[in-house]
Amino acid sequence: MATSALKLQITAGACQWVNTWQTRSGDQYLKSTRPRTILNEKKFLGSGGKLSENVAREKVYQQQKRSLVRSRQSPSGAGQMLVYVPPHPLIKHWMAVLRNKDTPQPIFRSALAELGRCLIYEALRDWLPMIETQVETPCGVADVAFIDPTEPVKVVPILRAGLVLIENSTTLLPAMQTYHLGYARDERTLKPRLYLNKLPPSFPQDSRILLADPMLATGGTIVAAIEELRSRGADVRLMRVVSAVCAPPALKLLSERYPGLKVYTGIIDPDLNDYGFIVPGLGDAGDRSFGT
Repeated sequence: MATSALKLQITAGACQWVNTWQTRSGDQYLKSTRPRTILNEKKFLGSGGKLSENVAREKVYQQQKRSLVRSRQSPSGAGQMLVYVPPHPLIKHWMAVLRNKDTPQPIFRSALAELGRCLIYEALRDWLPMIETQVETPCGVADVAFIDPTEPVKVVPILRAGLVLIENSTTLLPAMQTYHLGYARDERTLKPRLYLNKLPPSFPQDSRILLADPMLATGGTIVAAIEELRSRGADVRLMRVVSAVCAPPALKLLSERYPGLKVYTGIIDPDLNDYGFIVPGLGDAGDRSFGT
């Protein structure tokens, strides 16, 4: 399957599926992560400083609250799937280690786990619920923000290699719950077969779900997993997918079915071979991670 046949456009350093999904990388990615609104208490004080500082803070709080409500009602990218390729040198380094066919199994597994750490870190940006409070430091009182422990992120690795991709997630997430999905691919039809499902009967409303699948090739497995999640009440707009390598067929399928989904990946490769493997890719991530 040639890249040109997929009508893939290259514009300003970013791949874009026409009117469907958009990939952000480099400066474009960095701009997308900047705060969209800068709130300033001073603008509420006026030239004469008529409002007290407490009143000004309350007005800022109310504006933040209204902005949060609007963002929940109209999620960013609700009409378009977004694909992020973070421009971090560590991501490039671990991708290079993973691609090398001579990388030993223990090092491959470690590299995949480290890549997962980097991608999960980026996926958590501007996504976690926070609690603002104050703490006493050795020298005074400081305004601080903690991740809300009452709303743990639901982490769903797709076995086998998804387990390795989320291996370091516990070092990043103070509050998380892990559920497992296992799929085996029919090598003849390339269709996924579910052999393990440890999802709950239903997910609480507004659950944030982090789905890990190292290889998005044809898209069959990731679509099957998302459908399992949706059947239990999960909202696609609150899902984030982490993947080591993606190919256009999977991204096209996801974008057509799930507007508002966000995908974080180390790289997008151009093609699939006749066996449904990504080219150049990195081989079978599960086999290379576990040596079997």
